[in-house]
Order: sequence, then C-alpha cells, then structure tokens
Amino acid sequence: MQYRKFGNTDLKVSEIGFGAWAIGGNAMVGSTPIGWGQADDKTSVAAIRQSLDCGINFFDTADFYGLGHSETLLGKEMGKNKEVVFATKVGHRDMNGSIQFDYTKNYILRACELSLKRLQRDTIDYYQLHTARVPHFESAQCVEAMELLQQQGKIRYWGLSLNTFYPEPEADLLMQQKWGSGFQLVFNIINQRARQIMQKANTNGYGVIARMPLQFGLLTGKFTVGSDFAADDHRSFRFNKDILRDSLITLEDTVWPLCEKYNINKTSLALSYILSYDAVSTVIPGIRTPQHAIDNTTGIKQLAKEDIGLIENAFTTHFAAVVDLMEKQG
Repeated sequence: MQYRKFGNTDLKVSEIGFGAWAIGGNAMVGSTPIGWGQADDKTSVAAIRQSLDCGINFFDTADFYGLGHSETLLGKEMGKNKEVVFATKVGHRDMNGSIQFDYTKNYILRACELSLKRLQRDTIDYYQLHTARVPHFESAQCVEAMELLQQQGKIRYWGLSLNTFYPEPEADLLMQQKWGSGFQLVFNIINQRARQIMQKANTNGYGVIARMPLQFGLLTGKFTVGSDFAADDHRSFRFNKDILRDSLITLEDTVWPLCEKYNINKTSLALSYILSYDAVSTVIPGIRTPQHAIDNTTGIKQLAKEDIGLIENAFTTHFAAVVDLMEKQG
C-alpha cells in the first residue's frame, strides 16, 4: 500500500480507502432505499479487519449510512486504533420518513457529538458537510459550526462532499474563501465531470477523496444490460437499460482492452486510472467483504499518459452522454 499526503494537512492516507456506505445495511427513509441491500455485520467486521491487513488506514463513512450503523461498526472495531483516519459526514437527515438536508449550526454541533460517540473517538480526523450547496454557505451557519468544532478539538479538519453532477459552484466558493481542507468528489472512468475541479483543488492545497470509483459496481465488469437489483438497493432506481447498454459498449470497445496491456482486471484498471492523477489523495471503493478488500488493493498500476488520454477522450466522445442519462435518472 502506498500513502499520500491529504492536501496541506498532516494526514497521510492510504491510496485506497474504505468506503463504508454499504456496511450500514439496508436502511430505508420512508419508501426510499438509502443503502445497498442486506449487510451481515460479521462479514462487515471481517472486511474491516482484512482492509487493515491490506494497509488501508482511511475509512470514510457518514452518519446517514445505515442511519448511524456504519459509524457504530467502525467505532466498535477501530475506535481505539489511533493509526486509523476516520472521515465522516453530516447534513442528511431522516425527518418523518423523508430525506432532508440540515446544515444549521445547532444541528451540526449535535450531530457531531453523536458521531463521536458512535465512532468512540474524542476527535474526528476529517469531518465533511454531506453535499451542502451554495445557499447553505451563504447563511454561514455551517462554516461557523465547523470552525467552532475545530477550535474545540472535536474535529481536526473539515471539508465538503461535492455534488455528483455539478461540483464546481461549491468547490469554487470554498477555495475562494479558503474554507476547509479538502473535497470529496465523484471521479471515475465514466463520470469525469470533476476532473478540472480536482486539479484546481490540488493546486490550492486541498486534499481530494475520489468517491464512486467503480460507478456503483458498473466498472467491475460484473454487470450486463439485463442486470437488476433488489428493491432495497439504491441502484434499483439509478440504473436503466440505456445507461447499462451505452456504458458497457464503450467500455468493451475502448477501455477494457487496456486490461490486457497492463495485465490487470477491470476493477484494478478503474482504480489505477484514478490514482494515476497526482491530484487524488485517496480512492474509496465500497468494501463489503474481505475479498473486496483484497481485490481493491491489488494490481494498482500507473497508467501511461497516452492511456490516460484515451480514457479522457472516451469521456468526451461517449461517456459524457451516459452521465447525462445518469443525471436524468437521479
């Protein structure tokens, strides 16, 4: 495992991190699934332990994942392990069976205390606003809360998990105001919309967490046009046949031939592409099983410039239209 400096902070994080959304289980908000289907806690704990054995030290979660269950699992298993870097998020709430966003100062302060208890920590290493938008920053309450928590020593650093499809407004605002220390953003072979923001953030000393590196599993090579998902799996409403067909055709024709060149599998190629950018501090694939931990930490290669260019060109010619479809799907 290689480690990278997280922006201008003193955090050193594993290139591959642990995305802890799925281990939260099959939580629902009203009739909306907010998880990845059933998760077995014993398997999740085994996955955490295997990840540590593979050199992973960065674990990314949120108080909304499993409505606190993901944080609780991580805290029970690693709360006392000071070598582990915990990153969590705040701002999404279940309010009377409906998903609401709350970035008020009082709510953030209360939510942080609950996250600290679940994680069994006195301090959260990196605390993120969970997709806060420009109007939330204009009220200044969320910034006041984060800065107060930092002054109190309850968080070391803070940042923002950026919007999936339009990351620029909030990223530009925070960089202009010099708020926070990092960004979490969507970046993978298919969705490259954040590429320029990612590079700009790096230039300005912000750490970068690349989420959805495997595009909800689409970049593992395990899906077909006919793939379907359980009703309690959020992917059941995110993918349709057009998205699957258009993605798979372009991947097969353009991208997957690189697997043979580098002698790696599709998952490793997808992760290698992201880590070929120096701007990326860590990549957080979802890890649900011990085998996922092994698969996601092996076969990482630095891609040649011409191959990075080939994948970037595939976004311009094909994948950008697929991302448009994803945006419409929700």
